[in-house]
Amino acid sequence: MSSLVRHVTIDCADAYVLAGFWAKVLDGRLSDDDHPGDPEAVVESAGADLLFIQVPEGKTVKNRIHLDLQPQDRTRDEEVERLLALGATLVGDHRRPDGTGWATLADPEGNEFCVERSKAERDAS
Repeated sequence: MSSLVRHVTIDCADAYVLAGFWAKVLDGRLSDDDHPGDPEAVVESAGADLLFIQVPEGKTVKNRIHLDLQPQDRTRDEEVERLLALGATLVGDHRRPDGTGWATLADPEGNEFCVERSKAERDAS
């Protein structure tokens, strides 16, 4: 058998706080073992689990890897608005007038991620 991805790991300044943001984004939950101030925190979700690890250095350049999110029960634009309300920031708007495209956002520590159209939006075009 080949290897499986157990976690996607993200370096950060505050593992617990950033994991809390992503738990809300993914409708996931923090591991029962995680507490404020811990150097690591895990978000368990229906997709891949995310592992946040506290590191001393800050983010300085564009991510080499990022997450692409596809809303399951709302449109892309509704999801972008929800994530902005949770504390994300809009980094790049690549949405086109015909409804295609995506939005690039950043989490509270500046890690970029994209929000694509939902499956229903893709199927309708």
